[in-house]
Amino acid sequence: MSGTIFVINPNSNGAVTAGIDSAVAPLRSVDGPAIECLTLAEGPPGIQSQRDIDGLISPMLRRAAALENEASAFVIACFSDPGMYALREQSEKPVLGIAECGVLTALTLGQRFGVIAILPGSIPRHLRYFGAMGVTDRLAGDLSIGLTVAELADDARTMGRMTEVGRSLRDTHHADVLVMGCAGMARFREPLEKALGVPVVEPTQAAVTMAIGRARLGWGGRPLQGNAA
Repeated sequence: MSGTIFVINPNSNGAVTAGIDSAVAPLRSVDGPAIECLTLAEGPPGIQSQRDIDGLISPMLRRAAALENEASAFVIACFSDPGMYALREQSEKPVLGIAECGVLTALTLGQRFGVIAILPGSIPRHLRYFGAMGVTDRLAGDLSIGLTVAELADDARTMGRMTEVGRSLRDTHHADVLVMGCAGMARFREPLEKALGVPVVEPTQAAVTMAIGRARLGWGGRPLQGNAA
């Protein structure tokens, strides 16, 4: 199958991109589509504020425009889905955001989902987005581990905090499925799922899975426009 699914990490942290690439490796197949993970060099080291999000959208759109002819789909690998609607306007290819896809996948795995965020400041953005998606009645809770994107590099500390927060979401907030609220958490999905005994959604895997389906079924990006009556 021709074309490439471009997974764009909108921050400039190459280690995060490497973790994403490893997470989506099981989704690669010899008959395609190819999956390529990219780092946005112009992006911030970590996406932790609305200002970070607003500043990266223009360079991300430029990067995607340069890849348009090669792409079968785009995945925006940041849990705030920055620039997703703008890229959907710009591109004729499917554009998927990991937050939207992660939550939608979670809704197929349990009745109430919980989100593990990185910092407390991320939570208001998540809640605004979940409200716009119309899924707040299925949200059990959104709790942070209190670590920056850079601090996620400490595996033992991160795994400990994620387990603690995940246990609280499961036992106190009654979540029966968890969603990782940052692409930088990708490598912790399997151990966290084993530690907590509930499904854990890694949102980039969820988005790439949907992108593969879109590419294989020939579903394009922009909706078809019918003739005006």
